[in-house]
Formats: sequence, C-alpha cells, structure tokens
Amino acid sequence: MSNRNIETVQVDLGERAYDIFIGAGLIEQAGERISAVAPGSRMAIITDSNVAPLHLKTLTASLDKSAIEWIVIEIPAGEKSKCITCFGDVVEQVLAARLERGDCIIAFGGGVVGDLAGFVAGVVRRGMAFIQIPTSLLAQVDSSVGGKTGINSPHGKNLIGVFHQPVVVLADTSVLATLSKREFRAGYAEVAKYGLIDRPDFFLWLDDNWTEIEAGGPALRHAIAESCRAKAAVVAADEREHGSRALLNLGHTFGHALETAVAYDSARLVHGEGVAIGMVLAHKFSNRLNLAGPEAAETVVRHLKKVGLPTSMAQIPGTLPPAEQLLDNITQDKKVTRGTLNFILTRGIGQSFIANDVPASQVLGFLKEELSR
Repeated sequence: MSNRNIETVQVDLGERAYDIFIGAGLIEQAGERISAVAPGSRMAIITDSNVAPLHLKTLTASLDKSAIEWIVIEIPAGEKSKCITCFGDVVEQVLAARLERGDCIIAFGGGVVGDLAGFVAGVVRRGMAFIQIPTSLLAQVDSSVGGKTGINSPHGKNLIGVFHQPVVVLADTSVLATLSKREFRAGYAEVAKYGLIDRPDFFLWLDDNWTEIEAGGPALRHAIAESCRAKAAVVAADEREHGSRALLNLGHTFGHALETAVAYDSARLVHGEGVAIGMVLAHKFSNRLNLAGPEAAETVVRHLKKVGLPTSMAQIPGTLPPAEQLLDNITQDKKVTRGTLNFILTRGIGQSFIANDVPASQVLGFLKEELSR
C-alpha cells in the first residue's frame, strides 16, 4: 500500500480519533485500508446512480482482493434522496442483508450519500461502524468530516439526524476529474469558506491558485488537505456544535433557506451554490450592520465570480418566495436557539464570528432589499 503523494489529516477525538487520507488512487487501496480499521467486517456500500456506473467496480474489486464481503444499496442521485422515504428503504435493505452491529456502512458518493448513509449507520442496531469514501469535492472537504449526518424535511435542510463519526475517510482526488464543472465549483465554495472563516492567508492563496486547483494535481490535494485540517481542528474543539463549531456554518443559514425555497431542486440550486450566495449575503449583512466595510463583500463577490459561482439570489432560476417566507425558512434552521436568530457574521476577510440574537426585523429588511436587486 503506497503512501507516496497521500496526505493524512487526523481528527483528534480521543478513542474515536480517525484519519482522513487524501490523494489519488485511494479507492484502489480501499480494501487494504478498510481491513486495517474494520477487520472481519461485512460491508454495505451505499452509493447513488451517478457514482455507481463510474467507480463501483473499482471499489468492489479492491474489497474482493482483501476478501471483504459486501452488498450494494443504490439510491437515486440528488438532494431529494435525503428524505424519510429513502432513509427507511435503505434501513430495511441493511436489515434484510442481516448485517450485524459489528459490520460497516460505506458511504460511497457525495454529500447526499454521506449524510444519508451516516444517519443509517448511526441508528441501525443503535450504531454501526461507518466509513466515508467521498467522491465529490464538497464531500471531501466538508460533509465527510466531522460526523454530522442526516436527512431533510419539508420544514428545512438536515433537520433530522445524529452525530456519528466515521472510522476512516478515504478522499480519492482522482475521482474528482469525473465531476462536472458545476459540481466541482459548488464544492469549491466550501473550500473558500475555510479561508473566509479565520484563515485569510489561505483565502489569498486560493485566489492566486484557483486555476491550478481546478486543473487538479498538487494544488488540489493541498486545498483539500488544508480544508480538512481546518475542519478537523474545529471538530476536535467542539464536536457537537455547542460553540465554535458553528463558525463552519458561514453562509449556510442563508444558503439552507434558499435550498428549502427551491424544494431542493438541484436544477435550480445545489448546496455549494447556496453556500456561495449565502457567504456573500453574510458579508453584505455584516456591512449593513456596520460590522465590516463594503470591501469585504466586494472581495468575496469578485473571487466567487472568478471561479464561476453565483453570488446573488437573482441568479437562481425561477421565482423565489417573498422575504417573509425566506425568513420563516431561516427560523426553522438549526442555528436558531430558543427562537433567537444566530448568524455567522464577519468583521472582514477571515474574521468571522458567532452573532447571537440578531433581530429578525433587520434580517427581513435585508432580504427584501436583496430580493429587489
């Protein structure tokens, strides 16, 4: 098993610590690496209709080489699979296969698959081991790390779920070449987020190296590794989001409200695009509250436009609901505490902070103004 050109990031959670391996060819090494953390376990591979035709044979061949038994559960690709109905169907298939508590669930796909599979692992037989093999940039830098799992409700995104950490993450950078430009750039929004939270030097590096990141190779691996290091540090300090981990939600409160508004229709908006627009809105709202100068929002807009991401609600196809409905979506979000609105705001690039008890009236006025643009 070659470790050349493979970077390792550890998520330090004591006895539940695990490694994130980042580099090309990791799916071909999956059997050997999984045997090291889950010897003798059977696997339920949860994947989707986009990933399976492209990469499933490579994964199963690697498992076969290591004499690991497996079954495959395939779900329809897309955000709409993160629902109660699909969750229940997957649970029944895992149980029908007679997988035991000591066996494993493999999440083999993007963020939707990872969130759903992790939730299944977290509740079946009161908790099964869970392995992340993320195949999208968004999943490799964000959703596969940190143990947040769950599904959506008509009331909002990710409102049903549990914290359940994986035992290992295998982020194979070579599979990212099969992503569409839209999906790759949507994942990149989460990479930029880490710079905008508290790593201004990383944001500047991203701005200078964007073309090399999109081209793949060492710059891409470095961007993923730095993103994972940033998230791993936050998760180790605040695993269940009682404090500083909330900073990782920069752009997400607005973004989730927009995803709910389009009924999770990926033709109109995918998660990373919602985050990109949400990060712009967070910087603009910070300026409106006199917390940051206008140049911060202008810098974010300029960078996201350069990489081909949307930066305003006007760029979402179709009609959006009125500001009152968007505010209602925000109040259903997990970032609400006892009815008060919590936002991640900023004092400038890389200077984000948690703002508690933001007046709903100011949010409503801001949304009305942005919708009118």
